Amino acid sequence: MQARKVVVAIPDRQERARLCTLVERMPEFSVIASAGDLMNTYNAVEDKLPKAVLIADVLADLPEFEVMRGLFSTLDIRWLVVATPNRPAVRPNFLNRGSDLFAVSAEASEADIARQLLSLTRTALFPRPPAKPPVPHPRHAALRSPGRETPASQRPAPPPPQTLARHPPAPGSRGPVILIGSSTGGVDALLTVLSGFPPDCPPTLIVQHTGFGFGESLAGLLDRQCRARVHLATGAGRLAPGVVTIGAGIKAHLVIDPDHAAGFRLEQGDPVSGHVPSVDMLFRSAAKLGGRISAALLTGMGRDGAEGLLALRRAGATTMAQDEATSVVYGMPRAAADLGAAQDILPLHRIGPALLRSTAGAGAPRQETIR
Repeated sequence: MQARKVVVAIPDRQERARLCTLVERMPEFSVIASAGDLMNTYNAVEDKLPKAVLIADVLADLPEFEVMRGLFSTLDIRWLVVATPNRPAVRPNFLNRGSDLFAVSAEASEADIARQLLSLTRTALFPRPPAKPPVPHPRHAALRSPGRETPASQRPAPPPPQTLARHPPAPGSRGPVILIGSSTGGVDALLTVLSGFPPDCPPTLIVQHTGFGFGESLAGLLDRQCRARVHLATGAGRLAPGVVTIGAGIKAHLVIDPDHAAGFRLEQGDPVSGHVPSVDMLFRSAAKLGGRISAALLTGMGRDGAEGLLALRRAGATTMAQDEATSVVYGMPRAAADLGAAQDILPLHRIGPALLRSTAGAGAPRQETIR
């Protein structure tokens, strides 16, 4: 039987060498590359296409890893997270049955690590199929390291320009708008929510916390998996049906344009609620639109978005938050629930349909008393 290829991604050089030696002693596996950071791990996985990656928990906890994992999900690559002693355990919601992510202690015996590797590479997963054909355009440029660019002569031609929507709204349109905020666990959550959006969904703005430079790759991942068009916010633009604009991995806040309610823009500024871009900034900027807004706050650490969601509710918007059972980290949604900012607390699979239903009657503020 051909040995299964493994990449070892551990920052500590001695620990990386130890695990490489340990895996090489297993007849079923072969170490084809090693790395000490996420960028080199990405490059190794992209080039070598291993069956499994041993990755340190300190790397798996970085927001960029969530995007990277999503990008490689269609390649059926498994991730074995090596837990550092005396560090909090890997978040249990990441380790659900059928997941591509598993955990093992750094102090585990060779037999235990071998058993885990054999178990996680034994069967095939069933990755989410793309919602639309891939576009022949390099979407992962933000993750590539200098010197690894494809030569210009070998690059595919860029796709032809696409129309944002068949019937773009006129300036000052009174149509509904969807807003979403998410952080830790947000990549999978956004895939779940957006996968049910139709090609002509209401204009949607999203803020997702992730590392700088990973936004383009995240937008590309979501675009492939969703019927609506998803693109990264790079400047000012207009709100258009069928277009999802995401602020992620950028050094500016994504906000509704204060001068043109039918548009959005990027606003330079300090971190708000600890983040740039900030969910609170997006939500607060949209409060003037009142009942046109339907907003959801998804899984994430901290409180970003809770105060903004409350401002939206007070303005007459429809507001909801993800429940604890389906959240990877119940921080941001909990803060919203504690403030009374969310009219509904919903499991993840119900949020997308709820947002779409609420936009059917958007425009008039909901009549309720808010303390």
